[in-house]
Amino acid sequence: MLQSGPMQATVRHASRLRGSITPPGDKSISHRAVIFNAIADGEARIENYGPGADCLSTLRIMRALGADIETESAGGSSVVVRARPLTEPADVLNAGNSGTTMRLVSGVLAGAPFMSVLTGDASLRSRPMGRIIEPLQLMGAPIDARANGTLAPLVFRGGSLHGIHYRMPVASAQLKSCLLLAGLFADEETVIEQPALSRDHTELMFRAMGIDVAEDGLTVSVKPGRLNAVDVTVPADISSAAYWLVAAVCHPDAEVQVRGVGVNPSRTGVLDALVAMGADIRIENRRSEGGEPVADLSARSSTLEAIEIGGDLIPRLVDEVPVLALAACFAKGTTHIKDAAELRIKESDRLRVTNRELTRLGARIEELPDGLRITGGAKLTGAACRSSNDHRMAMTLGIAGLLASGETTVTSAESASVSYPSFWDDLGSLAGAGS
Repeated sequence: MLQSGPMQATVRHASRLRGSITPPGDKSISHRAVIFNAIADGEARIENYGPGADCLSTLRIMRALGADIETESAGGSSVVVRARPLTEPADVLNAGNSGTTMRLVSGVLAGAPFMSVLTGDASLRSRPMGRIIEPLQLMGAPIDARANGTLAPLVFRGGSLHGIHYRMPVASAQLKSCLLLAGLFADEETVIEQPALSRDHTELMFRAMGIDVAEDGLTVSVKPGRLNAVDVTVPADISSAAYWLVAAVCHPDAEVQVRGVGVNPSRTGVLDALVAMGADIRIENRRSEGGEPVADLSARSSTLEAIEIGGDLIPRLVDEVPVLALAACFAKGTTHIKDAAELRIKESDRLRVTNRELTRLGARIEELPDGLRITGGAKLTGAACRSSNDHRMAMTLGIAGLLASGETTVTSAESASVSYPSFWDDLGSLAGAGS
């Protein structure tokens, strides 16, 4: 079913899909668990830490800042963090391809009493950072950056922070978390107004670590304080689970279980969208791990109907838009995805790449300034596809290969390792189990 090399994966249509998969630990929670515990008082163990390159970038940076971090299992999934006072790094800090690492660490460095330089790979250096730099500067952080203060590398020169009342221009968990982190080092309360709800992993973990985060509708506030270390078991990433759910509900002969998935309501927009389309998805064995809700998800072949996806739902499923566009190819009617212009400044322009690559496969899809319009019912046929070195596009195209007739090749297939190193193995296992 699957052949892969260092740069290309070949996926053939699967006659059936059967199996049970446990995706890697959630990236968003993994990043936060290490960063927060590295600046906390005490020692913490983090289980099921995300194995992807982005999460490894966070480990490297926090070690370079003086944190004592030990990985205890062969795959690095068990991490022990022993907090130490942060120290000036001897070299430039490199976040690799991880926008979450850069934006969250910036909140820490803004309040650190030393000079530091934070950069990333070519893709990350092209992504907008003005939205974090501007409010951090309003808090008193002396920060320099390329392109008139909008692009990495970022230079932090240390300084005293003061609390601000800030209205966020976009609903972004990364921006909100950056400012909440900086707020811990400020001299008074920091108040943040969101235009819409975004992921609340930071608020939940802050509370578990002894920080009082106040929420009033869309307003979040934090007072200066010290975090207390806390053990964290990271649930499986719902963004990674989404690929298997879409594969199952779109395939005519499929039954797939995805185990131990984080179902935080701020992240379950993809479930809401798929269920609204008529997907047969069951949420089973609900439980709580470290304050985060977790469940097993079972999905099977479904008859899908087109819907409109936009508004406040977008921040809750923004990473899943490409694979939802693939699901829309199998829905009756025309699905309209809107209010998603943010996707143009991810690892790739995901609206453009999704339109281009699904069109190669035969989809009837139209690119809009802030979204996509997909008319279902067109037969997908295997083709040579380009992932544009974007992990979410590589995985979306891998799933498309299972659903399309014939054979699909995906270039830069190794980019999936940014968030899901075992993706191609799991894909082969799921397809092979049904053959």
